[in-house]
Amino acid sequence: MIHDARLDYYSRRLATASSDHTIKIFNIDGDNQTLSHTITDNTAPVWQVAWAHPKFGTILASSAYDGRVLIFKEHNGNWTKIHENNKHTASVNSVAWAPHELGAILACASSDGKISILEYKDDGSWDTQLIDAHGIGCNSVTWAPAAIPGCLVQTNGGHPHVNSVKKIVSAGCDNLVKIWGWKEESKSWQEEETLDGHSDWVRDVAWAPNVGLPKSYLASCSQDKSVLIWTQENPTAQWTHKALGEKFPDVVWRVSWSLSGNVLAVSCGDNKITLWKESPKGDWELLETLEESA
Repeated sequence: MIHDARLDYYSRRLATASSDHTIKIFNIDGDNQTLSHTITDNTAPVWQVAWAHPKFGTILASSAYDGRVLIFKEHNGNWTKIHENNKHTASVNSVAWAPHELGAILACASSDGKISILEYKDDGSWDTQLIDAHGIGCNSVTWAPAAIPGCLVQTNGGHPHVNSVKKIVSAGCDNLVKIWGWKEESKSWQEEETLDGHSDWVRDVAWAPNVGLPKSYLASCSQDKSVLIWTQENPTAQWTHKALGEKFPDVVWRVSWSLSGNVLAVSCGDNKITLWKESPKGDWELLETLEESA
């Protein structure tokens, strides 16, 4: 069974994560897909894969049931393992690379309740920090956009990071969504917000891309068959939420924003994907329902 499929930055390669312990790399050319490589370093079902930004090279991270996070790099057509994170004591369910402006940083969410943050250093080493995030397990982690809401400027203008933000958001088995911010003074991650709206495990969370406009959007989906849209009007405002339509017919597993941040894709246990968009009045409307053709 394939648990995840991710296109690279240029949409020319597809990586798949499978329960047969393998990662497969396909070359994409129009409607044609050609298997180019099979990575067999994992020893357990692979739940998720994530491509790093191409400025760091051709790099792919994977998370697996055995609690290991493996990072691979391609050189001259060959894939080699360049790092292994074995700090977790249970399944690692999610991996996500930070916005490239922040550097080569990987967040990993585990069923042991912890999030690990791996950062590549200039000397070739990896620094690891652990966050005690969700007591009974963490299902998903993703990054906030690097642009500070409302800035409308280039994040690399002037002093490094002066106009960038370093935050992650996590989804837990405690039915909560939590936002974590990096504090430069203490060199640590601190919990900034706890968003309580679901009545069962939160399966996935996604932060909408932001080009520097004041408003921030989060989407979360849950075992309770609901999707919540969380909004923050400006960086100092409270987060509020509204449900996306009625209850879904089954568990909702994944949520994903379009690159422009105005269309949300929702993957449900009924094998359907629905696309949603916010109306000028602020209501979320169903655009399209996608089903696998027989």
